[in-house]
Amino acid sequence: MFSLSELAPLNQHQTRSKLLKPWWEVFMDYLVVLMVMASVLACTMQLSRDRVLCIPLDPLVTGNMSVHSSSTERNAAPALSSTSVPHDISPILHSTSQGRRTHLDYQQYVYISQVCYHEALPFYSRFFPYIALLQSLVLVASGSFWLHFPHTSSRIEHFLAILAKCSESPWTSQALSHAVQQENILEKEMVEEKQQAHPPPSTVSSSSPETCIRHSSMDSGTDSPLLKRLDNATPPSPSPSTLSSESTTSIITLGSQMHFPSSKPSGMIDSPRQEIRLDKSDGEQARALFERVRKFRSHCESSDVIYKVYLAQTILKLLLVSLIVSYTIPLLSTLSFTHICHPEDQTLVGYATFECIHVLSSLLHKLLVAYLTLMGLYGLLNFYTLCWISHSSLRQYSFHSLKELCSLRDVPDLRHDLAFLLHMLDQYNPLLAQHLSVFLSPVSESRLMEESLERRWGGRELNAMSSIDSEGRSTLQLVALPRLPPALFKLSQLQVLKLELITDARFTAQVSFMVALRELHLYHCTAAVDPGALGFLQERLEVLHLTFTQTSEIPSWVLSLRSLHELHLSGRLSGEGGVGRNWALGSLRQLRHLRVLVIQGMLQRIPGELYEVASSLVRLEICNEGTRLLVLSGLKRMVDLTELKLQDCQLERLPSTLLALTKLQTLNLQHNNLRTLEELLSLAHLRRLSSLRLSFNRVFALPASVGVLRGLKLLDLSSNQLQNLPSALFTLCNLQRLLLAGNLLEKLPAEVKGLQLLTELDLSGNRLQSLPPELFSSCLELSLLNVSHNALRSLPRGIASLRQLCKLDLRSNCLEELPAELGCCSGMRGGGLQVEHSLFLSLPAYVRDFLNHSCSSSHSEEHSQPQSDSFPYFSPTQWRFSSALESQI
Repeated sequence: MFSLSELAPLNQHQTRSKLLKPWWEVFMDYLVVLMVMASVLACTMQLSRDRVLCIPLDPLVTGNMSVHSSSTERNAAPALSSTSVPHDISPILHSTSQGRRTHLDYQQYVYISQVCYHEALPFYSRFFPYIALLQSLVLVASGSFWLHFPHTSSRIEHFLAILAKCSESPWTSQALSHAVQQENILEKEMVEEKQQAHPPPSTVSSSSPETCIRHSSMDSGTDSPLLKRLDNATPPSPSPSTLSSESTTSIITLGSQMHFPSSKPSGMIDSPRQEIRLDKSDGEQARALFERVRKFRSHCESSDVIYKVYLAQTILKLLLVSLIVSYTIPLLSTLSFTHICHPEDQTLVGYATFECIHVLSSLLHKLLVAYLTLMGLYGLLNFYTLCWISHSSLRQYSFHSLKELCSLRDVPDLRHDLAFLLHMLDQYNPLLAQHLSVFLSPVSESRLMEESLERRWGGRELNAMSSIDSEGRSTLQLVALPRLPPALFKLSQLQVLKLELITDARFTAQVSFMVALRELHLYHCTAAVDPGALGFLQERLEVLHLTFTQTSEIPSWVLSLRSLHELHLSGRLSGEGGVGRNWALGSLRQLRHLRVLVIQGMLQRIPGELYEVASSLVRLEICNEGTRLLVLSGLKRMVDLTELKLQDCQLERLPSTLLALTKLQTLNLQHNNLRTLEELLSLAHLRRLSSLRLSFNRVFALPASVGVLRGLKLLDLSSNQLQNLPSALFTLCNLQRLLLAGNLLEKLPAEVKGLQLLTELDLSGNRLQSLPPELFSSCLELSLLNVSHNALRSLPRGIASLRQLCKLDLRSNCLEELPAELGCCSGMRGGGLQVEHSLFLSLPAYVRDFLNHSCSSSHSEEHSQPQSDSFPYFSPTQWRFSSALESQI
């Protein structure tokens, strides 16, 4: 049994699909129903009453003459005697049967009727009802094929669902009424201008009512029954959304009355416009509907499969009708009343020829004529449909009538399947396309966003959206708003503000209430600043992030932020003459306190404008996105730099300008094309250099001159092509972190014992087969060791001396067992060992329990775990889960 709730969607879909059927489709549906009824009637009559009646024409005069001779003679004698009867004898006493005797009984008549029904009756007379029924069913199936085809039905159902939402949305009636009202106001202003230029003639008052009537009729669709829900739901209780729909007529009436100068005073035009706003739920539904319509439009305009299926269906139906009529008309003559039958078995009946009549021939003839008439009308309608398709541009749709309204002139033209569906919808009711156009208009969407902005983004809502970042600062991010909500400037505790895709962002004088604001992010957002707010930003703002597409999007007020400490620029930057054409020479002079500058763009040389802030700049980062940085001479003036990052700049050698940066502490040259490091010797006088990152390059060999970098604490050579390590590397006695992952190393020299302060060693992704025992006997401060993805066959038992070791990664090696001395590494308690599950089971039970046991103060130890770029911290549960998963793979 099916419940009513399960059957309701099917009925609702059938009701909605009628919106896409023009008048000829509906007419053809009725014609097909009539054809089905005629064929069913013919089938019923044929099954219940169809038969033939036959009588013999001549006696059989062949081999059976002797059998019937005696009976013939006996019958002849009475005949002769009857001829000799006097005429005065009464005929009542001596009446005889008229006609010819057939000598057939009832069973023989039944037999010969059945035989002649199949032999003498033509094929079409016997099977016409069934053929007609089959043809009608084929036409029924092909009539609505485009609505049920898998590739089109989903789009059609989606379109009808969106159309229903658009029709029942309160925003539809409000937007259409607003558009008509704005048009009435404009026309009223034009009439007043004409009246001021010329005296008002007597015909003005007579033409004004026509204008009012035209606008009232145009907006009458907003209160039509099409705005009701298609599922016949109960009417909702009065709410702001329903009141806005019900008040449409009164608003239009007010706008119409403005055309009569005598009925209202002239000051009535300047009165504030009466408007009922949407509530929160209706506004959210309208915004979701805008996004849904946008996605559906992009999906439907990518192809025209619905148009092609409908065209193919029309051509197919026209060919079927032509085929049916072509072979049915010649067979019309076979439906005759009389037929001659010659049965093969004559011994049972004694006659060779029978004359038969078809009982239903007359009725079948009339039904066939009616059937052909309906089929002809059906074919004419299909021919009309084909002509309409060929003469109409159904793959292009333009809202011509709506573009007369000033508020809806931005409705775009549609193409392909969406345009075809709207053309079909216009044949049913053009007002429905207007409902959809409201959610295609960018102006309508911006008006909705403005209304929802005032209602949604209050002080309480903004406080709820703010969060605390990793540094403990109050952060708020606003995305894709039409403008900044006024309640934003009342957040006095906000420290970081992120604005993304704000079309009309403007900082007013009220920004002075944001006393805690220190950092501002502008992602593709050209923000304007009022003069009253500029002074506050100049004194308070310290960090600014700008993401843009063109340099013209950089606000000019950025260059006057004299308290700015950090400036991050991300976008397409010019490589000639500086950051961009809008940045003249000396424009950065007001940024006297700028200490950090991060540029992510496509530069060809160091911008000359940066020389003005060279005295205060301590950190410079340039991520060039694969563009080769040709000129680096500008670095010589930035003598106070302590951190320099030149990433993805296509450098092939170490820049010679680094010699002037005597205060440099961190040098990052990752993601370049460095092939040789012979210039390392020239860096010997950089006494303060403690961090050198050269990963993701093409370095084949590490020169012995690396030993001159005595102050290095971090050396990153990951993802290069190193095959061996020089002995001078292990003379860097201050080195604490050595990252050599992703190289071609086959052996780790025993000289590694010289790195006694080493705390982190990453050798993953190499070709190591063994580890030197000196690593475990001398590097006692080692806390992070990563040797995964190598070819290690054994692990030295001297690992027990690494008391500080807390993380050890042994995955993807050739180990067969693990030493029990791992239980002496007390720092790995709680899951610090990462290895395959099968190898972990090779340890003694007490060692496994020791390594898996979590300390009671695990929560406090979690924050004290050493962090590493190549060896991130995971909880013990995460380590064990990863190991078990890899063992299963």
